[in-house]
Amino acid sequence: MKASLILGIDTSCDDTSSALLEARGEEVRVLSNVVSTQAHIHEKYGGVVPELASRRHIEALWPVCREALGQRPLEALSALAVCIGPGLIGSLLVGTCFAKAVAFAKGLPLVGVNHLEGHIFSAFLEGESPRFPFLALVVSGGHTSLYRVEGFLKYTELGRTRDDAAGEAYDKVAKLLGLGYPGGPAIDALARKAKPTIAFPRAYVPGSLDFSFSGLKTAVLKYLKDKRKPYSKRLVAQVASSFQEAVVDVLVRKTEWAIRKTGIRTLVVAGGVAANSALKERMGQMAQRRQVRLLVPSPRYCTDNAAMIALAGLYHLRAGRLAPMELSPKATLPL
Repeated sequence: MKASLILGIDTSCDDTSSALLEARGEEVRVLSNVVSTQAHIHEKYGGVVPELASRRHIEALWPVCREALGQRPLEALSALAVCIGPGLIGSLLVGTCFAKAVAFAKGLPLVGVNHLEGHIFSAFLEGESPRFPFLALVVSGGHTSLYRVEGFLKYTELGRTRDDAAGEAYDKVAKLLGLGYPGGPAIDALARKAKPTIAFPRAYVPGSLDFSFSGLKTAVLKYLKDKRKPYSKRLVAQVASSFQEAVVDVLVRKTEWAIRKTGIRTLVVAGGVAANSALKERMGQMAQRRQVRLLVPSPRYCTDNAAMIALAGLYHLRAGRLAPMELSPKATLPL
């Protein structure tokens, strides 16, 4: 059986990534997964600056793709898979235009992939794959959503954030505390050094599987309003721990509600926040209590990467869902 070679491209936010995937039937192998981070560029601003991100993608994309290809020529590819949203529109345009140009010049099939779909597919990149149907919690800097996954390319949204995503709240609270960017790892590390003694609110949105984190972010802002700067290390650690406890409580509780409602016994937690140590621990405890199989990708596949885009693209290719040269990315793109 001839192998398929898929080159994946992801420029949805501030990481430039390209990956090469080899597939023979159901056997899939990641040959390369190259990520060029821009964290050092955006750190001083406390968050991603869209214009700077898109400019850096222009500089980094071809070198990253060339590294992912290794010695293989573009002509050896079976298809190109590119993330077309949701994300920062300027960043998405760089990746999409590049992929269309290469596909046109080399006569290669082109596939457009939803970024959220990629995160769901990250659970199939290593180890034992989940069996259908399963629940997927995608929790990252831009997204917090729950899906019922019936099969490849078959998704039903059960809940989504009504305002801030969990990862976005992490970054904004980290900025309030002077912890820099990205905020998630910094808060996670500090949270281990203190007990969650501050009673921050939990927005459970009764009767719904939706999420909301803007009120929690505002509560942290109000709590810090009367505190003297610079904040003591003890105070920063207490706020970080209490904030993280509130976020994790909501994520775990709402996911447990979805398990109880659907009766599905397999759960995938993916996206950048899935690498959070407290979330993994609490989700593991809940899954054990509910007798649910939990799968969390390794950190390299939790954060934005092109391997997950390439894998999703493979199944679009097999389904004959090719993209036209008129393909345009979208900043908002429901799955």
